[in-house]
Amino acid sequence: MKDTKYLSTGELAHILGISRIAVFRKIQKGQIKAVKAGRNYIIDPHDVGNILGTVLTAEDKQTVDAAVKKTVSEYGETLRLLGAE
Repeated sequence: MKDTKYLSTGELAHILGISRIAVFRKIQKGQIKAVKAGRNYIIDPHDVGNILGTVLTAEDKQTVDAAVKKTVSEYGETLRLLGAE
């Protein structure tokens, strides 16, 4: 058995600042990944970053990288001068 501590729906609701019912609805819609444990659901704490939207997906990272490259290519000299100040 794993030594991981899982979050209950109540704990996750407290972290997100929403009701337990809202957490259940998000689980049912597939917006929150949870595992049924008896009558309750448990959530892996490592998934909280994904739930909060603080983790970048590979696609998001590619979008950010492309935007940075475009900005540097268009404004590189200006950025260099600003950095020198």
